[in-house]
Amino acid sequence: MQGIESILQQISDVIWGWPLIILLGGTHLYLTFRLKFIQRYIGKAIKISFLREREGEGDISQFGALTTALAATIGTGNIVGVATAVAAGGPGAVLWMWLTGVFGIATKYSEAVLSVKYRITTKDGSMAGGPMYVLERGMNAKWLGVLFAIFTAIAAFGIGNMVQANSISVLVQDTFNISPWISGIIMTILTAVVILGGIKSIAKVCQKLVPFMAVFYIIGCLILLVMHYADLPATINLIFTSAFTGQAVIGGFLGAGMKEAIRYGVARGLFSNESGLGSAPIVAAAAQTKNPVRQALVSSTGTFWDTVVVCAMTGLVIVNSGEWVNGYRGALLTKAAFSDVPIVGPAVLSIGLLTFVFSTILGWSYYGEKAAEYLFGTRAVTPYRYLWVLAVMLGSVLTLPIVWSFADIANGLMAIPNLISLLVLSRVIVGETKEFLWNETK
Repeated sequence: MQGIESILQQISDVIWGWPLIILLGGTHLYLTFRLKFIQRYIGKAIKISFLREREGEGDISQFGALTTALAATIGTGNIVGVATAVAAGGPGAVLWMWLTGVFGIATKYSEAVLSVKYRITTKDGSMAGGPMYVLERGMNAKWLGVLFAIFTAIAAFGIGNMVQANSISVLVQDTFNISPWISGIIMTILTAVVILGGIKSIAKVCQKLVPFMAVFYIIGCLILLVMHYADLPATINLIFTSAFTGQAVIGGFLGAGMKEAIRYGVARGLFSNESGLGSAPIVAAAAQTKNPVRQALVSSTGTFWDTVVVCAMTGLVIVNSGEWVNGYRGALLTKAAFSDVPIVGPAVLSIGLLTFVFSTILGWSYYGEKAAEYLFGTRAVTPYRYLWVLAVMLGSVLTLPIVWSFADIANGLMAIPNLISLLVLSRVIVGETKEFLWNETK
């Protein structure tokens, strides 16, 4: 098992080297400037996102599409992923995660524009879209679409399934001494009840679950930060200085170099908000919307809530606690940080992680099945759903390094063809934005 972990880590190190980090960060910056800082429309985007009326053709409402996407993105990346980034890259990784989110808003917007523009109506009347259709119909590069779909169908089992199940099983075992097999069985049953009903069933649950879990977690984090407010100025200063120097020394702990801070900050930022990954546009294509731009604005708010707000809260709590210097990693570091405040801390973490994990497993199941449908047709959907349910059980009992390394590898392979399409078709994105946003066409 250690040999497999070592091999996977080496592959992950190669994929997540500087070339991919530069490609991802460069795409975020390029699209931000090409779209004249689309981030300035975030207020308008939030307003549109709360509209629940039917706006056009589609399977679910814009709000349903947003909450399903948020269900997939707000997961262990926001809790355990932040802790993993801090443990491996030092406090400075928090800033790089945050910046990845700020500039990633432009990329998330762009993905959705293309996904809605190039979506299709299937034989059964449902919508299908995502980077695989963008690559095929927008770039005439079906082979790249096939590659993306393959990576997505496989990656879903990592980022959206096994990582989630693994994180909660580790936490439950450490906190309540409950076997991963028991927690895995419970999660498996709950997952099956929802996803076997398809996207409408998933969206129905997510519309109720996501707002509750996000608000509860944010308020909980604010309470923890207020209770330790005296340390906040030093914490914020540490995050900023170590992001560029990599020389954070606290309690005898020498922080990682700047390269590691950037690498883990960007990698975990992508894992958390998925901007550039190409996953969220798959559900954006199912939304009822008047034009691509309106749904793209709604989709962009997902990155704002996920990273700019939720991840920032988690990062501040973890660094502010000082527990990151004690050698903890993953879920155990998060647990130690939140346990600094008895009762309130563990409650926020337990409820937050439970709801985040479950919602992510639901959201990503849709991404994976749509990729499988693209590759093999509708006949692949039902078998994929059953495999998905079984993978929840598998993820619960695997070790953390294997699961995280597998997720990092799969994420990187998904991102590459998607980022290529965004750069090649940037003129299309700008054209749609000019017609429906800058010129205020209804």
